[in-house]
Amino acid sequence: MAQIRPFQAYRPKKGLEEKIAALPYDVYNRQEACEVVKKNPYSFLAIDRAETQFGPEVDTYAPEVYEKARQMLKEQIAEGRFLQDETPCYYLYEQTMDGRKQTGIVACASIDDYLNNVIKKHENTREDKEQDRIRHVDVCNMQTGPIFLAYRSNAVLREITNQVKKEEPVYDFISEDGIGHRVWVIFDAETVTAIGEAFSAIPAVYIADGHHRCASAVKVGLKRRKEHPDYDGTEEYNYFLSVLFPDEELHILDYNRVVKDLNGLSKEGFLQKITESFLVEKAGPEPYAPGEKGTFGMYLSGEWYALSAKEHICSKDVVSGLDVSVLQDYLLSPILGIGDPKTDSHIDFVGGIRGLKELERRVQTDMAVAFSMYPTSIAELFAVADAGRLMPPKSTWFEPKLRSGLFLHELG
Repeated sequence: MAQIRPFQAYRPKKGLEEKIAALPYDVYNRQEACEVVKKNPYSFLAIDRAETQFGPEVDTYAPEVYEKARQMLKEQIAEGRFLQDETPCYYLYEQTMDGRKQTGIVACASIDDYLNNVIKKHENTREDKEQDRIRHVDVCNMQTGPIFLAYRSNAVLREITNQVKKEEPVYDFISEDGIGHRVWVIFDAETVTAIGEAFSAIPAVYIADGHHRCASAVKVGLKRRKEHPDYDGTEEYNYFLSVLFPDEELHILDYNRVVKDLNGLSKEGFLQKITESFLVEKAGPEPYAPGEKGTFGMYLSGEWYALSAKEHICSKDVVSGLDVSVLQDYLLSPILGIGDPKTDSHIDFVGGIRGLKELERRVQTDMAVAFSMYPTSIAELFAVADAGRLMPPKSTWFEPKLRSGLFLHELG
């Protein structure tokens, strides 16, 4: 059962939340991060990506970069930009995008639950990507980027959420990208107890987004355990910052594919090969968004096509039955020669937030063909994780992204 507990967050001083809240550190390259911080020095990205405080001659992963992050965080707390709640609390974090709301409970999850697979994963992590956040969290002694977790909807937690949201939020702002953000603090002892008890009856929670941040947080906790062999498990480093959302409120966007060439085939030869596994129809001049599982859009030579998987390639297996697997196994790999999509330079991925016009633009500039996908569902994600399996790369794109800097978790 899930061990979810309250904590004493450091939060932005009222009035600074909009300036401080920042998109996750990994959505920017170094140049983009520098531009954001130059425009808004209050942005938490300055701490999450402290190389922005140095010239290009300093390596992104140099020791002085992490020390700078620690120093800046310490100074901003001393200056009063961040204040710590006096007692352990839960928090509600509501995001609104295009009229759709999702409300998560901000809390700390257990590293033991991660290790014992109560917190379930659906993708692998890379050691090199983990090392950066391990060093950042360890040196700063603070978890600054929350992990996006999901759980099967729970009536008790739904009722608590609805009741809390009748009160005035402590933060209420709209970020530059048009996303609404509201936060409530839950400090009432009875409600805090009820939330913990409700989660203790939930058999599993799932990493929706943030596998690398999660793995890094766990490894910092394990490092601290080695440094303190007399630990009793209650220390803050045994838990990591999370926002937990009910599955009924989550929306996964499409994660589309673009490929550089037709693997030596002519347009006609390529279309002919596709018909072995897919029904192919012209879809008209407008971008084609698949309307159901097993269907795909394709943009080729200025035209959109609708593809439908033939029955013989459909599978009930939780992984090979995913649309991303069907496209990879029966088109991208055997016809276009894309072996490992994680490493093959001939393929690129376009998040659904960019829209289907971006697929047209890519084909008109640096790619030969694009594929629009029907989004993977949260039920499919749960099924893969429950089976102890892994999804293919770039299977899910969650929006909106959680902001960093609104909640900080000190490790003790």
